[in-house]
Amino acid sequence: MFDHIKEKSVHFIGIGGIGMSSLARWFKAQNWAVSGSDITESKITLGLRKDGVKVKIGHKKGNLETKIGLVIYNNAIPEGNPELLEARKRGLPTYSYPEAVGELTRGYETFAVAGAHGKSTTTSLLSLVLMKAGFDPTVIVGTKLKEFGDTNFRFGQGDYLVLEADEWKAAFLNYSPTFVIITNIDKEHLDFYKSFENVERTFLKFIANMKLGGTLVVNKDNENLLKIRKDIERVAREKSANVIWYSLADRTDLKSKLKKTLSIPGEHNLMNALAVLMLAKELDIEEKVILSTFREYKGAWRRFEERGDLNVKKYKIRYTKCKIPVYDDYAHHPTEINATLSAFREKFPKYKIICVFEPHQAKRLQNLFEEFLTAFDRADCLVLMPTYKVAGRDKVNKTYTSENLAKKIKRLNRNLDVLFCNNYKKLPQILREIIAPPKPPKNVLSGTSAKEEKFVIVMMGAGTIADHTDELLSKRSTGSLLTDD
Repeated sequence: MFDHIKEKSVHFIGIGGIGMSSLARWFKAQNWAVSGSDITESKITLGLRKDGVKVKIGHKKGNLETKIGLVIYNNAIPEGNPELLEARKRGLPTYSYPEAVGELTRGYETFAVAGAHGKSTTTSLLSLVLMKAGFDPTVIVGTKLKEFGDTNFRFGQGDYLVLEADEWKAAFLNYSPTFVIITNIDKEHLDFYKSFENVERTFLKFIANMKLGGTLVVNKDNENLLKIRKDIERVAREKSANVIWYSLADRTDLKSKLKKTLSIPGEHNLMNALAVLMLAKELDIEEKVILSTFREYKGAWRRFEERGDLNVKKYKIRYTKCKIPVYDDYAHHPTEINATLSAFREKFPKYKIICVFEPHQAKRLQNLFEEFLTAFDRADCLVLMPTYKVAGRDKVNKTYTSENLAKKIKRLNRNLDVLFCNNYKKLPQILREIIAPPKPPKNVLSGTSAKEEKFVIVMMGAGTIADHTDELLSKRSTGSLLTDD
Protein backbone atom coordinates (compact mmCIF):
# COMPACT_ATOMS: atom_id res chain seq x y z
CA MET A 1 0.00 0.00 0.00
CA PHE A 2 1.59 3.21 -1.29
CA ASP A 3 4.90 1.35 -1.61
CA HIS A 4 5.46 3.17 -4.91
CA ILE A 5 5.81 6.50 -3.07
CA LYS A 6 9.52 7.00 -2.36
CA GLU A 7 9.26 10.08 -0.13
CA LYS A 8 7.33 8.89 2.94
CA SER A 9 5.73 12.25 3.59
CA VAL A 10 2.01 12.95 3.08
CA HIS A 11 0.00 16.17 3.17
CA PHE A 12 -3.79 16.23 3.76
CA ILE A 13 -5.92 19.06 2.36
CA GLY A 14 -8.96 19.27 4.64
CA ILE A 15 -7.40 17.18 7.40
CA GLY A 16 -10.08 18.16 9.93
CA GLY A 17 -12.67 15.89 8.33
CA ILE A 18 -13.58 12.85 10.41
CA GLY A 19 -12.45 10.37 7.73
CA MET A 20 -9.38 12.38 6.69
CA SER A 21 -8.12 12.60 10.27
CA SER A 22 -8.49 8.84 10.68
CA LEU A 23 -6.55 8.17 7.47
CA ALA A 24 -3.87 10.63 8.60
CA ARG A 25 -3.44 8.52 11.74
CA TRP A 26 -2.99 5.41 9.57
CA PHE A 27 -0.05 7.04 7.79
CA LYS A 28 1.34 8.22 11.13
CA ALA A 29 1.18 4.64 12.39
CA GLN A 30 3.16 3.62 9.28
CA ASN A 31 5.91 6.09 10.33
CA TRP A 32 5.22 8.58 7.55
CA ALA A 33 5.72 12.30 8.12
CA VAL A 34 2.18 13.71 8.18
CA SER A 35 1.03 17.29 7.69
CA GLY A 36 -2.24 18.91 6.74
CA SER A 37 -4.42 21.98 6.56
CA ASP A 38 -8.02 22.97 7.18
CA ILE A 39 -10.19 26.07 6.98
CA THR A 40 -10.77 26.32 10.73
CA GLU A 41 -9.34 25.01 13.97
CA SER A 42 -11.40 22.25 15.59
CA LYS A 43 -11.21 19.62 18.29
CA ILE A 44 -10.16 17.18 15.58
CA THR A 45 -7.22 19.32 14.41
CA LEU A 46 -6.17 19.91 18.01
CA GLY A 47 -6.24 16.16 18.60
CA LEU A 48 -4.09 15.55 15.52
CA ARG A 49 -1.54 18.07 16.76
CA LYS A 50 -1.31 16.17 20.05
CA ASP A 51 -0.54 13.06 18.01
CA GLY A 52 2.37 14.78 16.26
CA VAL A 53 0.72 15.87 13.02
CA LYS A 54 1.68 19.29 11.61
CA VAL A 55 -1.57 21.19 11.01
CA LYS A 56 -1.91 24.61 9.36
CA ILE A 57 -5.11 26.65 9.46
CA GLY A 58 -6.10 28.15 6.11
CA HIS A 59 -5.34 26.91 2.60
CA LYS A 60 -2.32 28.31 0.73
CA LYS A 61 0.30 26.76 -1.52
CA GLY A 62 3.04 27.52 1.01
CA ASN A 63 1.53 24.87 3.32
CA LEU A 64 3.09 22.19 1.11
CA GLU A 65 6.60 21.55 2.37
CA THR A 66 9.47 20.91 -0.03
CA LYS A 67 9.71 17.19 0.66
CA ILE A 68 6.19 15.90 0.06
CA GLY A 69 5.71 12.51 -1.54
CA LEU A 70 1.92 12.29 -1.57
CA VAL A 71 -1.09 14.63 -1.31
CA ILE A 72 -4.56 13.49 -0.21
CA TYR A 73 -7.53 15.83 -0.40
CA ASN A 74 -11.00 15.84 1.10
CA ASN A 75 -13.77 14.95 -1.36
CA ALA A 76 -15.35 18.37 -0.74
CA ILE A 77 -12.20 20.33 -1.71
CA PRO A 78 -12.79 22.38 -4.91
CA GLU A 79 -10.53 21.96 -7.92
CA GLY A 80 -9.28 25.53 -7.50
CA ASN A 81 -7.85 24.94 -4.03
CA PRO A 82 -4.35 26.55 -3.97
CA GLU A 83 -2.69 23.56 -2.30
CA LEU A 84 -4.21 21.10 -4.76
CA LEU A 85 -3.14 23.31 -7.68
CA GLU A 86 0.39 23.54 -6.26
CA ALA A 87 0.59 19.75 -5.78
CA ARG A 88 -0.41 19.13 -9.39
CA LYS A 89 1.95 21.83 -10.61
CA ARG A 90 4.81 19.99 -8.90
CA GLY A 91 3.65 16.69 -10.39
CA LEU A 92 3.02 15.12 -6.99
CA PRO A 93 0.77 12.06 -6.72
CA THR A 94 -2.68 13.29 -5.62
CA TYR A 95 -5.49 11.12 -4.30
CA SER A 96 -8.97 12.01 -3.11
CA TYR A 97 -9.81 10.57 0.31
CA PRO A 98 -11.88 7.68 -1.13
CA GLU A 99 -9.18 6.91 -3.71
CA ALA A 100 -6.59 6.66 -0.94
CA VAL A 101 -8.82 4.48 1.23
CA GLY A 102 -9.48 2.34 -1.84
CA GLU A 103 -5.75 1.56 -1.95
CA LEU A 104 -5.97 0.30 1.62
CA THR A 105 -8.94 -1.95 0.89
CA ARG A 106 -6.92 -3.75 -1.74
CA GLY A 107 -4.13 -4.42 0.74
CA TYR A 108 -6.30 -5.72 3.57
CA GLU A 109 -9.15 -8.19 3.96
CA THR A 110 -11.71 -5.43 4.31
CA PHE A 111 -14.98 -5.23 6.24
CA ALA A 112 -17.08 -2.33 4.89
CA VAL A 113 -20.20 -0.99 6.57
CA ALA A 114 -22.44 1.02 4.24
CA GLY A 115 -25.90 2.56 4.46
CA ALA A 116 -27.71 5.85 4.86
CA HIS A 117 -27.96 5.51 8.65
CA GLY A 118 -26.27 3.55 11.43
CA LYS A 119 -22.85 3.19 9.80
CA SER A 120 -20.77 4.56 12.68
CA THR A 121 -22.46 2.52 15.42
CA THR A 122 -22.42 -0.66 13.34
CA THR A 123 -18.75 -0.15 12.38
CA SER A 124 -17.88 0.46 16.03
CA LEU A 125 -19.66 -2.66 17.28
CA LEU A 126 -18.17 -4.81 14.50
CA SER A 127 -14.66 -3.53 15.25
CA LEU A 128 -14.95 -4.28 18.96
CA VAL A 129 -16.31 -7.79 18.33
CA LEU A 130 -13.44 -8.56 15.94
CA MET A 131 -10.94 -7.19 18.46
CA LYS A 132 -12.33 -9.37 21.23
CA ALA A 133 -12.29 -12.40 18.93
CA GLY A 134 -8.57 -11.90 18.20
CA PHE A 135 -8.72 -10.54 14.62
CA ASP A 136 -6.71 -7.45 15.68
CA PRO A 137 -8.16 -5.21 12.93
CA THR A 138 -7.15 -1.77 11.73
CA VAL A 139 -10.22 0.50 11.96
CA ILE A 140 -11.29 3.70 10.19
CA VAL A 141 -14.59 4.94 11.61
CA GLY A 142 -16.56 8.17 11.39
CA THR A 143 -16.79 8.76 15.13
CA LYS A 144 -14.61 8.63 18.24
CA LEU A 145 -14.50 5.70 20.62
CA LYS A 146 -13.21 5.48 24.18
CA GLU A 147 -11.92 2.02 23.30
CA PHE A 148 -9.67 3.69 20.70
CA GLY A 149 -8.25 6.22 23.15
CA ASP A 150 -10.97 8.75 22.26
CA THR A 151 -9.99 8.77 18.58
CA ASN A 152 -11.53 7.59 15.31
CA PHE A 153 -8.73 5.16 14.40
CA ARG A 154 -7.17 1.93 15.56
CA PHE A 155 -4.00 0.45 14.14
CA GLY A 156 -4.06 -3.34 14.28
CA GLN A 157 -1.45 -5.96 13.51
CA GLY A 158 -3.88 -8.28 11.73
CA ASP A 159 -4.68 -8.56 8.02
CA TYR A 160 -8.10 -6.97 8.47
CA LEU A 161 -9.45 -3.46 7.89
CA VAL A 162 -12.85 -2.35 9.23
CA LEU A 163 -14.13 0.64 7.33
CA GLU A 164 -17.12 2.95 7.51
CA ALA A 165 -17.98 3.23 3.81
CA ASP A 166 -19.54 6.60 2.97
CA GLU A 167 -21.81 6.91 -0.06
CA TRP A 168 -21.57 10.71 -0.55
CA LYS A 169 -20.31 11.42 -4.08
CA ALA A 170 -20.29 7.64 -4.51
CA ALA A 171 -17.06 7.52 -2.47
CA PHE A 172 -17.50 3.83 -1.60
CA LEU A 173 -17.23 2.81 -5.25
CA ASN A 174 -13.47 3.12 -4.77
CA TYR A 175 -13.46 0.29 -2.23
CA SER A 176 -12.92 -3.46 -2.73
CA PRO A 177 -14.24 -5.17 0.41
CA THR A 178 -14.53 -8.87 1.20
CA PHE A 179 -17.23 -8.48 3.84
CA VAL A 180 -20.08 -5.97 3.54
CA ILE A 181 -22.92 -4.88 5.81
CA ILE A 182 -25.63 -2.65 4.32
CA THR A 183 -27.75 -1.19 7.11
CA ASN A 184 -30.35 0.55 4.91
CA ILE A 185 -30.79 2.93 1.97
CA ASP A 186 -32.76 6.16 2.07
CA LYS A 187 -33.31 9.52 0.37
CA GLU A 188 -29.94 10.91 1.39
CA HIS A 189 -27.33 13.03 -0.41
CA LEU A 190 -29.83 13.96 -3.10
CA ASP A 191 -27.74 17.08 -3.76
CA PHE A 192 -25.38 14.65 -5.49
CA TYR A 193 -27.59 11.74 -6.58
CA LYS A 194 -30.56 13.85 -7.82
CA SER A 195 -32.94 10.88 -7.56
CA PHE A 196 -33.50 7.90 -5.29
CA GLU A 197 -33.14 5.56 -8.28
CA ASN A 198 -29.54 6.75 -8.62
CA VAL A 199 -28.98 5.92 -4.94
CA GLU A 200 -30.23 2.37 -5.55
CA ARG A 201 -28.07 1.91 -8.66
CA THR A 202 -24.96 3.14 -6.83
CA PHE A 203 -25.42 0.72 -3.94
CA LEU A 204 -25.70 -2.13 -6.47
CA LYS A 205 -22.43 -0.97 -8.05
CA PHE A 206 -20.85 -0.99 -4.59
CA ILE A 207 -21.89 -4.62 -4.09
CA ALA A 208 -20.42 -5.42 -7.50
CA ASN A 209 -17.04 -4.15 -6.23
CA MET A 210 -16.84 -6.90 -3.62
CA LYS A 211 -14.03 -9.41 -3.92
CA LEU A 212 -15.04 -12.83 -5.20
CA GLY A 213 -16.42 -15.22 -2.60
CA GLY A 214 -17.15 -12.57 0.00
CA THR A 215 -20.06 -12.20 2.42
CA LEU A 216 -22.89 -9.67 2.13
CA VAL A 217 -25.15 -8.92 5.11
CA VAL A 218 -28.32 -6.96 4.24
CA ASN A 219 -31.18 -5.50 6.29
CA LYS A 220 -34.42 -7.25 5.38
CA ASP A 221 -36.44 -4.84 7.57
CA ASN A 222 -35.50 -1.88 5.37
CA GLU A 223 -38.25 -1.57 2.75
CA ASN A 224 -35.98 0.16 0.24
CA LEU A 225 -33.48 -2.71 0.31
CA LEU A 226 -36.24 -5.32 0.18
CA LYS A 227 -37.66 -3.70 -2.97
CA ILE A 228 -34.40 -4.33 -4.83
CA ARG A 229 -33.78 -7.77 -3.30
CA LYS A 230 -33.70 -9.54 -6.66
CA ASP A 231 -31.13 -7.08 -8.01
CA ILE A 232 -29.00 -7.41 -4.88
CA GLU A 233 -29.01 -11.20 -5.08
CA ARG A 234 -28.29 -11.14 -8.82
CA VAL A 235 -25.20 -8.95 -8.32
CA ALA A 236 -24.13 -11.05 -5.33
CA ARG A 237 -24.32 -14.25 -7.41
CA GLU A 238 -22.06 -12.66 -10.01
CA LYS A 239 -19.49 -12.14 -7.22
CA SER A 240 -20.08 -15.64 -5.80
CA ALA A 241 -20.98 -13.89 -2.55
CA ASN A 242 -22.78 -15.45 0.38
CA VAL A 243 -25.87 -13.29 1.13
CA ILE A 244 -27.31 -13.07 4.65
CA TRP A 245 -30.58 -11.17 5.19
CA TYR A 246 -31.19 -10.12 8.78
CA SER A 247 -34.46 -9.07 10.40
CA LEU A 248 -35.58 -8.25 13.94
CA ALA A 249 -39.07 -9.35 12.94
CA ASP A 250 -37.80 -12.81 11.93
CA ARG A 251 -35.39 -13.30 14.85
CA THR A 252 -37.38 -12.52 17.97
CA ASP A 253 -35.07 -14.87 19.94
CA LEU A 254 -32.03 -12.78 19.08
CA LYS A 255 -33.94 -9.52 19.51
CA SER A 256 -34.69 -10.48 23.10
CA LYS A 257 -31.04 -11.30 23.79
CA LEU A 258 -29.84 -8.07 22.22
CA LYS A 259 -32.33 -5.98 24.19
CA LYS A 260 -31.02 -7.48 27.42
CA THR A 261 -27.34 -7.02 26.59
CA LEU A 262 -26.95 -3.96 24.32
CA SER A 263 -25.81 -0.94 26.32
CA ILE A 264 -27.43 1.66 24.01
CA PRO A 265 -31.22 2.13 23.58
CA GLY A 266 -33.39 2.20 20.48
CA GLU A 267 -34.84 -0.22 17.94
CA HIS A 268 -32.41 1.09 15.30
CA ASN A 269 -29.46 0.11 17.47
CA LEU A 270 -30.88 -3.38 17.97
CA MET A 271 -30.93 -3.57 14.16
CA ASN A 272 -27.29 -2.44 13.94
CA ALA A 273 -26.24 -4.98 16.55
CA LEU A 274 -28.14 -7.80 14.81
CA ALA A 275 -26.22 -7.09 11.58
CA VAL A 276 -22.93 -7.43 13.44
CA LEU A 277 -24.07 -10.57 15.23
CA MET A 278 -25.08 -12.27 11.96
CA LEU A 279 -21.74 -11.50 10.29
CA ALA A 280 -19.73 -12.45 13.38
CA LYS A 281 -21.48 -15.81 13.59
CA GLU A 282 -20.63 -16.39 9.93
CA LEU A 283 -17.00 -15.92 10.97
CA ASP A 284 -17.46 -18.59 13.68
CA ILE A 285 -17.18 -16.09 16.52
CA GLU A 286 -18.95 -17.44 19.62
CA GLU A 287 -22.21 -15.78 20.58
CA LYS A 288 -21.06 -15.20 24.14
CA VAL A 289 -18.10 -13.18 22.83
CA ILE A 290 -20.42 -11.08 20.65
CA LEU A 291 -22.96 -10.40 23.41
CA SER A 292 -20.34 -9.58 26.02
CA THR A 293 -18.90 -7.00 23.60
CA PHE A 294 -22.31 -5.42 23.17
CA ARG A 295 -22.76 -5.31 26.95
CA GLU A 296 -19.42 -3.54 27.46
CA TYR A 297 -19.83 -1.04 24.62
CA LYS A 298 -19.35 2.50 25.96
CA GLY A 299 -21.06 4.36 23.12
CA ALA A 300 -19.61 6.76 20.58
CA TRP A 301 -18.96 10.47 20.19
CA ARG A 302 -22.16 12.40 19.38
CA ARG A 303 -24.24 9.21 19.24
CA PHE A 304 -26.64 9.38 22.20
CA GLU A 305 -23.68 10.80 24.12
CA GLU A 306 -24.43 11.99 27.65
CA ARG A 307 -22.44 15.16 28.30
CA GLY A 308 -23.55 16.15 31.80
CA ASP A 309 -26.24 18.22 33.50
CA LEU A 310 -27.68 21.62 32.67
CA ASN A 311 -26.18 24.39 34.82
CA VAL A 312 -29.43 25.49 36.49
CA LYS A 313 -27.63 27.91 38.84
CA LYS A 314 -25.76 29.73 36.10
CA TYR A 315 -28.92 30.24 34.08
CA LYS A 316 -31.07 31.03 37.14
CA ILE A 317 -33.58 28.30 36.48
CA ARG A 318 -35.79 28.41 39.58
CA TYR A 319 -38.04 25.77 41.11
CA THR A 320 -35.99 22.99 39.53
CA LYS A 321 -34.55 20.43 41.94
CA CYS A 322 -34.16 17.57 39.47
CA LYS A 323 -30.98 17.20 37.43
CA ILE A 324 -31.51 17.95 33.75
CA PRO A 325 -29.27 15.67 31.63
CA VAL A 326 -27.84 17.06 28.39
CA TYR A 327 -26.98 14.85 25.41
CA ASP A 328 -25.25 15.29 22.05
CA ASP A 329 -26.50 13.39 19.02
CA TYR A 330 -25.39 13.46 15.38
CA ALA A 331 -28.82 12.72 13.84
CA HIS A 332 -29.51 15.08 10.91
CA HIS A 333 -31.77 13.13 8.52
CA PRO A 334 -35.53 12.76 9.30
CA THR A 335 -35.22 8.97 9.58
CA GLU A 336 -32.34 9.30 12.04
CA ILE A 337 -34.11 12.00 14.04
CA ASN A 338 -37.25 9.90 14.46
CA ALA A 339 -35.23 6.82 15.46
CA THR A 340 -33.09 8.76 17.94
CA LEU A 341 -36.02 10.53 19.60
CA SER A 342 -37.79 7.16 19.87
CA ALA A 343 -34.72 5.87 21.71
CA PHE A 344 -34.84 8.87 24.06
CA ARG A 345 -38.53 8.21 24.68
CA GLU A 346 -37.62 4.59 25.52
CA LYS A 347 -34.88 5.64 27.95
CA PHE A 348 -36.77 8.59 29.48
CA PRO A 349 -40.47 7.61 29.47
CA LYS A 350 -41.42 10.07 32.24
CA TYR A 351 -39.32 13.02 31.04
CA LYS A 352 -40.15 15.91 28.77
CA ILE A 353 -37.76 15.77 25.83
CA ILE A 354 -36.38 19.11 24.62
CA CYS A 355 -34.76 18.70 21.20
CA VAL A 356 -32.46 21.52 20.09
CA PHE A 357 -31.88 20.89 16.39
CA GLU A 358 -29.50 22.46 13.89
CA PRO A 359 -30.46 21.47 10.31
CA HIS A 360 -27.42 20.31 8.36
CA GLN A 361 -27.06 21.61 4.81
CA ALA A 362 -29.64 23.80 3.08
CA LYS A 363 -30.11 21.38 0.17
CA ARG A 364 -30.95 18.48 2.49
CA LEU A 365 -33.49 20.66 4.30
CA GLN A 366 -35.05 21.60 0.96
CA ASN A 367 -35.12 18.06 -0.47
CA LEU A 368 -36.58 16.50 2.68
CA PHE A 369 -38.68 19.40 3.97
CA GLU A 370 -41.91 17.37 4.10
CA GLU A 371 -40.19 14.53 5.97
CA PHE A 372 -38.77 16.98 8.54
CA LEU A 373 -42.30 18.15 9.38
CA THR A 374 -43.08 14.93 11.25
CA ALA A 375 -39.57 13.85 12.28
CA PHE A 376 -39.78 15.47 15.74
CA ASP A 377 -43.13 14.04 16.84
CA ARG A 378 -41.50 12.04 19.67
CA ALA A 379 -40.21 15.21 21.34
CA ASP A 380 -42.19 17.48 23.66
CA CYS A 381 -40.42 20.67 22.70
CA LEU A 382 -38.40 21.59 19.61
CA VAL A 383 -35.96 24.49 19.41
CA LEU A 384 -34.79 25.04 15.82
CA MET A 385 -31.45 26.76 15.21
CA PRO A 386 -30.31 28.33 11.90
CA THR A 387 -29.24 25.86 9.21
CA TYR A 388 -25.58 24.83 9.25
CA LYS A 389 -24.15 25.68 5.83
CA VAL A 390 -21.64 23.25 4.39
CA ALA A 391 -18.79 25.00 2.58
CA GLY A 392 -18.95 24.47 -1.18
CA ARG A 393 -22.29 22.61 -1.08
CA ASP A 394 -24.95 25.11 -0.09
CA LYS A 395 -27.17 27.48 -2.04
CA VAL A 396 -29.89 28.71 0.29
CA ASN A 397 -33.50 28.73 -0.91
CA LYS A 398 -35.38 31.30 1.20
CA THR A 399 -38.51 29.15 1.16
CA TYR A 400 -36.79 26.24 2.92
CA THR A 401 -35.29 27.80 6.02
CA SER A 402 -35.11 26.67 9.61
CA GLU A 403 -37.46 29.48 10.64
CA ASN A 404 -40.06 28.45 8.05
CA LEU A 405 -39.72 24.84 9.16
CA ALA A 406 -40.54 25.93 12.72
CA LYS A 407 -43.65 27.78 11.55
CA LYS A 408 -44.95 24.82 9.53
CA ILE A 409 -44.32 22.25 12.27
CA LYS A 410 -46.10 24.52 14.75
CA ARG A 411 -49.18 24.65 12.53
CA LEU A 412 -49.10 20.90 11.87
CA ASN A 413 -48.46 19.57 15.39
CA ARG A 414 -50.32 21.34 18.18
CA ASN A 415 -48.90 18.95 20.79
CA LEU A 416 -45.30 19.94 20.06
CA ASP A 417 -43.99 23.20 21.51
CA VAL A 418 -41.91 24.70 18.65
CA LEU A 419 -39.58 27.69 18.85
CA PHE A 420 -37.04 29.24 16.49
CA CYS A 421 -33.79 30.58 17.97
CA ASN A 422 -31.68 32.69 15.62
CA ASN A 423 -28.56 32.79 17.82
CA TYR A 424 -26.89 30.34 20.21
CA LYS A 425 -26.39 33.18 22.71
CA LYS A 426 -30.18 33.26 23.14
CA LEU A 427 -30.50 29.51 23.70
CA PRO A 428 -30.06 29.54 27.52
CA GLN A 429 -32.85 32.11 27.86
CA ILE A 430 -35.17 29.99 25.67
CA LEU A 431 -34.37 26.87 27.70
CA ARG A 432 -35.04 28.77 30.92
CA GLU A 433 -38.47 29.83 29.67
CA ILE A 434 -39.30 26.23 28.71
CA ILE A 435 -38.11 24.60 31.93
CA ALA A 436 -38.93 27.23 34.56
CA PRO A 437 -42.01 29.42 34.15
CA PRO A 438 -42.05 32.81 35.96
CA LYS A 439 -43.97 31.25 38.85
CA PRO A 440 -43.85 27.70 40.25
CA PRO A 441 -46.68 25.49 38.96
CA LYS A 442 -49.62 25.11 41.34
CA ASN A 443 -52.25 22.46 41.74
CA VAL A 444 -55.46 24.29 40.80
CA LEU A 445 -57.60 22.51 43.42
CA SER A 446 -55.32 22.50 46.45
CA GLY A 447 -53.07 25.48 45.73
CA THR A 448 -50.00 23.35 46.50
CA SER A 449 -47.03 22.95 44.19
CA ALA A 450 -47.59 20.36 41.50
CA LYS A 451 -45.19 17.46 41.05
CA GLU A 452 -42.05 18.77 39.41
CA GLU A 453 -41.58 17.88 35.76
CA LYS A 454 -38.41 16.17 34.60
CA PHE A 455 -36.58 17.29 31.45
CA VAL A 456 -33.85 15.95 29.18
CA ILE A 457 -32.12 18.11 26.55
CA VAL A 458 -30.84 16.71 23.23
CA MET A 459 -28.43 18.88 21.25
CA MET A 460 -28.94 17.38 17.78
CA GLY A 461 -27.29 17.84 14.39
CA ALA A 462 -24.20 17.06 12.32
CA GLY A 463 -22.75 20.60 12.22
CA THR A 464 -21.31 22.74 15.01
CA ILE A 465 -24.16 22.40 17.50
CA ALA A 466 -22.10 20.13 19.76
CA ASP A 467 -19.56 22.94 20.15
CA HIS A 468 -22.23 24.86 22.09
CA THR A 469 -23.11 22.07 24.51
CA ASP A 470 -20.29 22.90 26.91
CA GLU A 471 -21.81 26.35 27.45
CA LEU A 472 -24.91 24.72 28.97
CA LEU A 473 -23.21 22.32 31.35
CA SER A 474 -22.64 22.48 35.09
CA LYS A 475 -19.39 21.55 36.80
CA ARG A 476 -20.80 18.04 37.20
CA SER A 477 -20.39 17.59 33.44
CA THR A 478 -18.97 14.23 32.47
CA GLY A 479 -17.31 15.94 29.53
CA SER A 480 -17.08 14.76 25.97
CA LEU A 481 -15.42 11.61 24.74
CA LEU A 482 -12.81 13.94 23.32
CA THR A 483 -9.57 14.23 25.22
CA ASP A 484 -8.86 17.72 23.95
CA ASP A 485 -11.83 19.56 25.47
